[in-house]
Amino acid sequence: HNIGLGATRNVELMREIAEATAAEVAATNIKWVFAPTVAVAQDPRWGRTYESYAQDPDLVKAIASAFVSGLQGDHPGELKAREHVIATAKHFLGDGGTNGGVDQGNVLLDEQALFEQHAQGFIGALEAGAQTVMASFNSWQGNKVHGSRYLLTDVLKGALQFDGFVIGDWNAHGQLPGCSNKSCPAAINAGVDMIMVPEDWEKFIGNTIAQVRDGSIAEQRIDDAVRRILRVKMRAGLFDVNAEGKLLATTPTGNSITNAEGSSSAVGTARHRELARQAVRESLVLLKNNDSLLPLQPRADVLVIGEAANSIAQQSGGWTLTWQGDNNPNSDFPGARSILDGIREVVEPAGGRVVYTGNAGVAAAQTIAREMPEPDVAIVVMGERPYAEGIGDKSDVTFRNHRTPELETLQKLQARGIPT
Repeated sequence: HNIGLGATRNVELMREIAEATAAEVAATNIKWVFAPTVAVAQDPRWGRTYESYAQDPDLVKAIASAFVSGLQGDHPGELKAREHVIATAKHFLGDGGTNGGVDQGNVLLDEQALFEQHAQGFIGALEAGAQTVMASFNSWQGNKVHGSRYLLTDVLKGALQFDGFVIGDWNAHGQLPGCSNKSCPAAINAGVDMIMVPEDWEKFIGNTIAQVRDGSIAEQRIDDAVRRILRVKMRAGLFDVNAEGKLLATTPTGNSITNAEGSSSAVGTARHRELARQAVRESLVLLKNNDSLLPLQPRADVLVIGEAANSIAQQSGGWTLTWQGDNNPNSDFPGARSILDGIREVVEPAGGRVVYTGNAGVAAAQTIAREMPEPDVAIVVMGERPYAEGIGDKSDVTFRNHRTPELETLQKLQARGIPT
């Protein structure tokens, strides 16, 4: 997730990852992604903290610029290339700065602080040419951003000279006063150009037409929204056709995508997998190395404890395969490796031995006593179960993931003098 990518502090790597992401998305014949998220998380209790690259606005700005360039290309014309996709800078504005870290909550900052802390990622993204911006669920000083003409039109489209289009978030318009998921002239009038209305879209269209006819929404506002949407589609080459009237699929030299139907040949390439490994390596943060225990010697008896050691879902987190990213067995991740897999791949060929116990407590103690009573080293892996959005909000930052037996096992091993 972004919090790990930000920990690398490697802006050029972010660009390369974005290029790989664009190529793989384009291989599925999709031309638009909802990335990058440029939130500047200020409260770790927020359930979307892991979607933020950093709490440092300058670092977020640099990464946002590099990521958009990787997705769309360095120059406007490159967006038409088959290996590039339309980027979305989100969520405008202040989602990482809500009071108490409450998802979709209220930002109390004054305008100067809001701009300095939470707009910098958008500055970087827009300077790199981001074509779409997603409005945020949160409020600013008590007013929902989806209904803020000042932020969406005066600031974003006016002061920041954004000429792409604003996309709403999932039914966020329905939270505005006087609105519902089926009807919301306030969001359109505020500057949302494309409404994200997943279920009630037919009724929303009918209501919007009626609201234009009765004057609730000015026809000029609809014209502006349509103009912006068509402008982005044209920049992306979605209307370009060949002499036979078929959509073009430009293919620069060396690109593995070869046709407009979308080839999967760009998905999971060796180069992309190596980028992923590099990102993981550079994202790791070492807090302590007592007695210089690290690096571990592979030719050893290694005890591995904790269900997180063998859960690719926990490694991946929310927004992976499903909204919450939970209830996904390792078999749902072909080609991926768990932490346990990685340990075994290094230790066993070197002549070492690995014993794994997924859960702590009595069963774990019995397994340890039977199979490896005196390990050379014990690796205890503890992690959060996946979550997304407000479901991940916390009242405090205490680690309380209902797996205290692992901590107890860790303490018992340390008491016996076993390196952990």
